[in-house]
Parts: sequence; structure tokens; C-alpha cells
Amino acid sequence: MTKPKGFEKPVGVRDYLPYAVDKLRAIEQNVLDCMSRWGYRQIMTPTMEFYDTVGVASSTSDQKLFKLLNNRGTTLVLRSDMTSPIARVVSSLLKEEPLPIRLSYHANVFRAFEEEAGREAEFFQTGLELVGDDSPEADAEVVALAIASLKAAGVTSFKIAMGHVGFLNGLFEEVLAGGVHEQQMLKQHLLDRNYVGFRKAIRELELTISDSQRQELEAILRLRGGKEICDQAMALSEHELARSSINHLCKVWEVLEAYGVSEHVLIDLTMIGDFSYYTGMTFEGYAAEIGFPVCSGGRYDNLLRQFGRDVPATGFALKTNRILDGIHGNVEEVVRPVLIRYNAANRKKGLERAGELRSRGLAVVTRLIQDGGAVPAEADGLYDRVEDFF
Repeated sequence: MTKPKGFEKPVGVRDYLPYAVDKLRAIEQNVLDCMSRWGYRQIMTPTMEFYDTVGVASSTSDQKLFKLLNNRGTTLVLRSDMTSPIARVVSSLLKEEPLPIRLSYHANVFRAFEEEAGREAEFFQTGLELVGDDSPEADAEVVALAIASLKAAGVTSFKIAMGHVGFLNGLFEEVLAGGVHEQQMLKQHLLDRNYVGFRKAIRELELTISDSQRQELEAILRLRGGKEICDQAMALSEHELARSSINHLCKVWEVLEAYGVSEHVLIDLTMIGDFSYYTGMTFEGYAAEIGFPVCSGGRYDNLLRQFGRDVPATGFALKTNRILDGIHGNVEEVVRPVLIRYNAANRKKGLERAGELRSRGLAVVTRLIQDGGAVPAEADGLYDRVEDFF
């Protein structure tokens, strides 16, 4: 293996130059300010966690975790999301805090995507968790705040697709009772958005299901639209879990109408999220400028149980890198510094002036001009203005 050159870096990581950092920090701060106005307090957790606790509980598959050993031989992981670390904190350090608990975050996370073209191994997420409330009001609050956060991040054209894991679980159990393998296969096709594969898998079940059941499964692919989808889904299944899930989703929609944001939302019952992780309502946000989700979230009521605190939770994360790279959004004003130039005899005056301007919130750069030396010409647009003390 050849030694990397001095300017090389590992696959999947990147450098952020000043203009990109300025934009990233602006997105981060605008979104966190938005979440703060909704009562969410910011939390920070370690970059490294124990594999046997946070690593195992994470929704990230084991082969995509970055693992390392400490000097005692204990396996650690670089955090692959923020939800599991927050679940750990809520179940320990915040165990006595009354519910519901509202927490926000901005952090870098790590996933081993090196062999997948275009995927970053280190990226940023800005998100929140609402712990201790399993009501439709809580789910609607999270969706409404995701919409507000996308706007705060400068995303102007987007749609939120909202589904429910319980509906599909109930419908599949009704049609394919006991067929665990078949159910998992159909769910995976939906998770992968492989509708051709979904239809093909249904056709391969023709010997074990009736024509009416096949039509029932194929009808799932048409369950995308507005509030009318609730009635269509209710007519499709008699299963108690499927119907209660749709009833919950309808109530979420009603709250979103009260928020005045339902125009940004569509119901998509083909959307399942990570079906091994989410337990209820799930959603994804898509921006017009790019074809990948810019946010995702949902309800994960079983996670905190793994840390010894059995309480419901819901939340979401913005894909901050995708917003940074793919969304034009708000044009941030470039703040140019003031340049203070001085010679040795006037150093005190020059530095006092620099301190005065900085105390007023201005950025200031100082430069000593050698006595008798030429005063250099300044590049156009680099400084807001130049003040000389010599």
C-alpha cells in the first residue's frame, strides 16, 4: 500500500473552505434559532460512543459503523446519528426531568459509505427529538417544525411525504398472515422505492394469495395524495392495526391543517422508512433543486427501552450537507473586514481604533507598514474600507 501524499485525505471526507463554512454556520444557526423558538434546547454528545450501547441501538447497519478500539480493547464507534446518543442521555442524565423533553442538535456524524459513489463518510445533521409524547399533536409538531426549519435553512420549494409503518404492518399481516419472509421482502422493495420489484414479488405470490388479496397489495402503490388517501386506505383494510394507524395519520393531518402547513405535505403510504427502527408515522422532505431527501424523521417508540426508559419519542434530522451543496436558498451577505494600517510610531492609535471597531461588532484586520516602505495596493473587494494611521 502506497503512502498517501501530503495533500490527500480519506475517501468520503472533505475540507470546508471559509465561504462554505460561513454558509454552513448560517444554515445551522438559523435552524437552531427556529427550533429554540419552539421550545427546543440544544444538546451536545460525544463523537465516540460504546459499540455495545449506542452502536447496537443505532438504526445504522453494523457494516456502516466506524469502529475503533480504545487502549483497553473496548470497541467504540463514531456516532452514526444523534438519535441513539440522545436516547442514552434522556434515559440517564435527564431521567428525572419531566416529560415531554424537547432537544435540538447540530453535529457531524459518520457512516462507512466509501464504496458508494457520491456518499460522504462524514456529514452534518441538524435536528431534534421530542421525547415522552405519543399523540398526533406531537407528530404534527415535528412535521410542522421540519417545514419551518427547511424554510429557515433557505429551502424555498419542497414537499413532505408522510406515511405510517403501522398501516403496512397491519395490511401485510392481514393478507400474508405469518409470512414473515414475504412481508420483509415487500417492505424492502418499498424502502428501496423499487415498485417494479414490488409488483413482481406480488405476482410470485399468486399461488398463495387470492386475486382480491393481490389487488389489495398492488393498491398500496396508489395511496399517494392528500387527505382523501385516509378514506381510501380505510376502505382497503379491515385490520385493526392498519385502521388505527390511518386514524392516527388523519389526526396528524388535521393538526397540520391547523398549523396552516398542509399545503407542503402529501400522504404517501408506500413510504416506510427503516421498518426495523420506526414504529409509527414517518416522513421525508424533498426539495425541488435536488432529487434526494433533505430531511427525514418519524416515530421510534422502542428505542429508549434499550436504555432502560420505556417512553415514546419522535424527531427528525435535516441533511445539512445536501442543503449546503444543492440549495441556493437565502443569499448570505458577505461581511468584509475593515483594514487598519499603521506604522510603528502610530501602532497604539491603530490598535486602539481596531479595538473600538471590534467592540461595535465589526471585523477588523490590522497591518504594520514599515517606515519608508511602499504602501501596498489592496485587492478590490477584499475590505469594506481602509483606515490609515501613519
